[in-house]
Amino acid sequence: MRQPLTRRHLIAAGAALALTPAALRAQGFPDPAEVLNDPDAPVQGNPAGDVTVIEYFDYQCPYCKANHPLLMRELARDGGIRLILKDWPVFGPPSLHAAQLVLGAQQQGQYPAAQAALMATKGRLTEAQIDRRLKEAGIDLAAASAAYRAQQDRWAALLARNAAQAAGFGFFGTPSYVVGMTLFPGVIDQATLRQAIKAARTG
Repeated sequence: MRQPLTRRHLIAAGAALALTPAALRAQGFPDPAEVLNDPDAPVQGNPAGDVTVIEYFDYQCPYCKANHPLLMRELARDGGIRLILKDWPVFGPPSLHAAQLVLGAQQQGQYPAAQAALMATKGRLTEAQIDRRLKEAGIDLAAASAAYRAQQDRWAALLARNAAQAAGFGFFGTPSYVVGMTLFPGVIDQATLRQAIKAARTG
């Protein structure tokens, strides 16, 4: 069994790095191009940003929710961040229910509002609590659910890819991050995040 990755393990391929996508795949890692350029994964911040930050998260994960304001502050402060949000519903059926509704809300252009509403909650959630919080945020639950069902295969495939990538990176739970070329399996503080973004730019 492959050992878990360290907090600052270089993983992505580029002109400045010795590792290539083929070499990474040979070692069992996900293809960086697929991780960084999944057309179905929601993106916030600057879609054309010069630094990509990826978060694998769960709407019931208290650490994800506690860390979410930090990410939003960095997006507001730094206009060069491209934040890719990868649902990884590891806390059971309510987590999957939340992911499905928020992905469905994306079809109405309401992904940021829906995601922010659930990330502002505390602790574990029931499906009823998820529905109520989304309604309070102005999300049309019937429309979101219908939109998800209309493209169910697409979204289910996205969630499967997210889970496979997280496993391929050796992540054990949420939150887990990829910042530029570096893996962070766990909560990341502001100083570490800014340092990783700076390193990605100067890389």
